[in-house]
Amino acid sequence: MKIVSSLALVVAVGCISGCSSVPDSQVTNVPLHATPINTGKIARPVMIADGNATVFWFAVNGEPMGSALPGRLSAYIYQGSCTNLGLKPVFDMNDGPNARFYSSASLQYFWKSAPVAMDTLRTGGYALVVRESPADGNQNIFCGNLS
Repeated sequence: MKIVSSLALVVAVGCISGCSSVPDSQVTNVPLHATPINTGKIARPVMIADGNATVFWFAVNGEPMGSALPGRLSAYIYQGSCTNLGLKPVFDMNDGPNARFYSSASLQYFWKSAPVAMDTLRTGGYALVVRESPADGNQNIFCGNLS
């Protein structure tokens, strides 16, 4: 199992870093922090400029105890910050494509896309939220400020 997850990570990183025509300023790591219901878990997304859109590649290690497996995580962009989220998401990234490379009880890889330029997200006071599925309580489990 560890070989499969390691291989999936190598493939994902290779795909991201293999694009030599993408300047470093168009690829950014986003620090996500676990919420109190998901303490000790880790999520590492990479934000990539794609013209007037932004793509997020996620590697997530863990969900709260009792979550259905494999988990189905949602991602949203809110105006504001993790300490002061807007009332509702300004970008719901769950209606479009969602590719999962590998999923187990402890590790998931997936991607989401938002129809907004990365420069806008980095300068406009936005937060990235990862939420568990409605079947698991629909609670925020990770949050990170994009600017």
